[in-house]
Amino acid sequence: MPGHVVLKIGGEVVSSNHMRAIAADVAAMSAHGEALVIVHGGGPQVTELQKRLGLSPTVVGGRRVTDAAALEAVKMAVAGQVNVDACAALVAAGARPVGLHGASALVVRASLRPPRVYPGAGPDPIDLGHVGDVVGVNADLIGMLCGAGYVPVVACLGADPSGRVYNINADTVANRMAVELDARAVVLVTDVPGVLRDVGDPRSRIERLDAAAARRAIADGTVTRGMIPKVEESLSALADGVKAVHVVGRLEPGELARALAHPGSVGTVLVP
Repeated sequence: MPGHVVLKIGGEVVSSNHMRAIAADVAAMSAHGEALVIVHGGGPQVTELQKRLGLSPTVVGGRRVTDAAALEAVKMAVAGQVNVDACAALVAAGARPVGLHGASALVVRASLRPPRVYPGAGPDPIDLGHVGDVVGVNADLIGMLCGAGYVPVVACLGADPSGRVYNINADTVANRMAVELDARAVVLVTDVPGVLRDVGDPRSRIERLDAAAARRAIADGTVTRGMIPKVEESLSALADGVKAVHVVGRLEPGELARALAHPGSVGTVLVP
């Protein structure tokens, strides 16, 4: 099949039983020639490590304030523990993962994010510290690995040519990776089974949203809380050329392939 598929998973997914099902689907799809790229976060693992080190995590506007000490924890937990665990699960399923982070040949090239105002965090600009924005990816490296049958597994860290390292939200990395790779789809694995009309009712899943309908759903309050930034990031990726973004829940065996083959059958598919 033409085009890459970018799969974003959080640290909570990597450490869950669902990782086995995802790894099995990835291995099967990769064996059939699908070019898959995995981007992962590691928020729970970073928070746990910070607490073990006697640090107090600070989150503003849904983003981790990353001072020098927090950045060290992010590097250890995300590029270390979570990346290794994700690769190990994929190996066990028969895939050929290659663990990467932003400083791996600048696979995620980034620049420092300037202070900005965040919704729900007051009117003043906030400096998140060592947090970056993606300005490019090493598409040649990703393409070479996928072309040889490997599965790149990218930790959500960025770097710049001077060697400075940045913490970046994994959704942001996944969507920008998809844009730079001209991906045919992004799959965002979440804690809910898709975009819901009623957050308390999993049966209220919306199968399909185009960009205009998604904006209306944010404006009228259908999309709320943590789903808002996911949908907004997805709309940005769609505007920049990504063909589809799938927002799915904890995937069961076979559901990753089904979501891509039959858009809207699993989770919610967002389209331009």
